[in-house]
Amino acid sequence: MIEVKNISKGFNGREILKDISLQFDKGKANLVIGGSGSGKTVLMKCMVGLLEVDQGEIIYDGKNFSSLDFKERKPFRQEIGMLFQGGALFDSLTVEQNIMFPLSMFTEMSLQEKKDRVNFCLQRVNLVNVNQLMPSEISGGMKKRVAIARAIAPNPKYLFCDEPNSGLDPRTSIVIDNLIKEITEEYDITTIVNTHDMNSVIEIGDKIIFLFQGKKEWEGTAQDILKSDHPELNDFIFASKLAKALKKQS
Repeated sequence: MIEVKNISKGFNGREILKDISLQFDKGKANLVIGGSGSGKTVLMKCMVGLLEVDQGEIIYDGKNFSSLDFKERKPFRQEIGMLFQGGALFDSLTVEQNIMFPLSMFTEMSLQEKKDRVNFCLQRVNLVNVNQLMPSEISGGMKKRVAIARAIAPNPKYLFCDEPNSGLDPRTSIVIDNLIKEITEEYDITTIVNTHDMNSVIEIGDKIIFLFQGKKEWEGTAQDILKSDHPELNDFIFASKLAKALKKQS
C-alpha cells in the first residue's frame, strides 16, 4: 500500500498539487484520471522521487519515502517498476538488453540468471522470438509489452504506469489493459495508472481517483463513476463516447 498525505507541489509560484491525500491499495489497479494540467504526472513523479514535494509525506508500506535522501531511497527504487508513456525503450539496445537493464542496475544476478528472467518476462507478456530485435523493428503494441516486461523484470512491489495506452489502437489498448490487470493480481502489486482512457477506467479500474485543478475531487469504483453527479467529473467522462453509452445503459 502507498499513502499520500497532504502533499503540495508548485513551480515558479504556481501550485500544481494542492494538499492531496490518497491511498493506493495492494493487489489493485488504482487509476488516476483528470484532464491535462490536473496534476496526474506531477503526482506520479513525486511518488517515485523524480520530484520532491514542497510539503506532505509519501508512505510506502508504513515507511516515509519522502523523508529519505537519495541513497536511502535506493532499496525502494529497487521495488518500483515504471511503465513510461510511449514505452521509453532504449533505441540502441535490443529487446533483451532493454529488459535486462534494470536487472543489471539493481540486482546481482549472473548473466544467465538475467537471460532466464528476460525470457520469463517476455513469455508473461506473450512475446516470443523477439530477444535480438531492435525497438525500431517491432510495432507500437509490442513496444508497450516489452516495456511492461522491463517494468516487471525486477519483480517489483509497486508498478507505475503513465498513460500506458497512449498512441495505441483500441484493440491493442485492451491487450495492454488486461496485461496490467493480470500482472497486478497475479503478483499482488500496488499498481498506479495515469490515464485518459475511459475504457481502461471501466474495464480494469478497481479504484479510481479524479484530479481537478490539482485537487482530489472524487474517488470511487468503476460502478460508482457511471452514477456520479459530480459536475467536473461528468464533464471529463462524457468526453468519451464509450462512457456516455455505458451511462445510458446503467
